Amino acid sequence: MELEKKPAAPAGDETVLAESPLVLALICVVCGAVAGVLLPLLTHGMVRLRWVPFKGLAELLTSVPEPWLTLGGAGVGALLGLLVGFLAVHESLAVRISDERIVLTVRDASREFPRRDVASAHRDGKELVLLAPDGAELAREKSDLSWPRLAEALTAHGHRWEPEDPHRETWRRWVPGTPGLPEGADALLKARATARKRDDADDARELAEELRRLGVTVRDEKKRQYWRPSPRRA
Repeated sequence: MELEKKPAAPAGDETVLAESPLVLALICVVCGAVAGVLLPLLTHGMVRLRWVPFKGLAELLTSVPEPWLTLGGAGVGALLGLLVGFLAVHESLAVRISDERIVLTVRDASREFPRRDVASAHRDGKELVLLAPDGAELAREKSDLSWPRLAEALTAHGHRWEPEDPHRETWRRWVPGTPGLPEGADALLKARATARKRDDADDARELAEELRRLGVTVRDEKKRQYWRPSPRRA
């Protein structure tokens, strides 16, 4: 679903990888419309049950004659799908790569990493990770881009792509009171766990930056947090 500008560009050119807003929006709209079309089947099934939440609403919907119920459901579903599509585009990652730098853009904010500051890049689950020469993480962003194309584009511009995390053996699972953490890191990890329970991605991101300043790199796996020591970042 990504737009691509020259997957293997010669020196001096630039490669841009980003998900297509049109394709994302179209997929969400189609899925929403299909869900809306299935709404009459769901509501008719609900009213036959002796007790079910929102049964009154289901009975109200089934009172709408066809084809208006199906058409209305499809229209509402398509509108909701369009809203979800806009949110997905807003949250999607775009990567601009040249011989001199890597630029990551997400949520209308861009971060630029000069070539000298990036030792390597690798995939960790669904996340793109950039590492500094001293092993510290420069960036960790969720990505739905094609990983083979991303690796190809990076290497085409002379950046190093690692097939796996070079620090995979140093990660440790965090639990409250974990020994070996710098002073203050345990409290930040507790606060970050709370932020993740609230689905507050911005707060979790900010706390991860605070941890990096203390010399702790953090990653998530489902509901768990893992950490490893790393150089302090200014």
